[in-house]
Amino acid sequence: MRTVSNESESSGLRRPPLLWEQHCCLPLEQRADIGELARYRRPGGSFVSVNVGYVPHGAKDVTGLIASWRGKIDADDRLRPAVTVDDVDAAGRAGDVAVAFDLEDSGPLEGRLDRVREFYELGVRTLLPSYNNRNAAGGGCLDEADEGLTAYGRALVREMNAVGMVADGSHCGARTGLDMCEVSEQPVIYSHSSMRSVWDHPRNITDEQAKACAATGGVIGITGVGIFLGPNDGTVDALVRHIDYAVDLVGPEHVGVSTDYPFDHEDFNTMLEQSPELYPDCYTRWGPINFLPPEGLLTVEGALLARGYPDDTVAAILGGNFRRVAALVWH
Repeated sequence: MRTVSNESESSGLRRPPLLWEQHCCLPLEQRADIGELARYRRPGGSFVSVNVGYVPHGAKDVTGLIASWRGKIDADDRLRPAVTVDDVDAAGRAGDVAVAFDLEDSGPLEGRLDRVREFYELGVRTLLPSYNNRNAAGGGCLDEADEGLTAYGRALVREMNAVGMVADGSHCGARTGLDMCEVSEQPVIYSHSSMRSVWDHPRNITDEQAKACAATGGVIGITGVGIFLGPNDGTVDALVRHIDYAVDLVGPEHVGVSTDYPFDHEDFNTMLEQSPELYPDCYTRWGPINFLPPEGLLTVEGALLARGYPDDTVAAILGGNFRRVAALVWH
């Protein structure tokens, strides 16, 4: 990886670009080790969005988790809460890790749209309507048929626009994702989804979805999960192949990185081995899933530069594009 200086641009030297990790997963427990997020620390700073709930969780679960984790973030001098984009920029100048939260399903809202604002005020900046299977908001990527956003789902996207929360199509069905792009008046993202034309997996997005996302001004975060990148190929080279394809398809201004790294991946793989019936064959056929860890993500900058990407394009893919969306959407 090419080394870069810590000096500011005012000194005539290039500032290291911000790294924006749009989705990762700690164990969904109040006792989780928040300090693991410091593994993203680097010159130029980092932003990390960490999941705080999905299908099994209610509003009380999410609020309790956030309260516990915020206390730990405040107590760790390597981390800082990201309430505004200015907070992210300050972390960048200090070389620290800014942290916000996301929800991987609308279930924790418990059908109440007013909870979008409540969760936003607690630091949730991204939400996706459905996780793999159909719910009250819309269809999931593992459904045999996706009927798209429901009336409630459309109202949810509009409420997210009003509050300042980013709408996310990852894990949603293709029709639901396209409907989100049609309904939203703000950029829609696929926070952690790779390209189906490169590797045919139902969790990956089609070219049509990618183009619709880009048309909203959104960003596709190429993920680091081996079974989504190739035949369990959780490598930087595999991730960069998906970046190359997405850049050619929608332009570098609509591509980012987002590993979906689970810090409890050993527990996840044990569960997968013991209960394979919980997931389809496209998840289980290769055995334990390989994931690109934070240390691997830190090498993506060098991999892109080595492939001839210009400095400004690398900075955009590494973090600038997701930052642009946040600056447009967050209130």
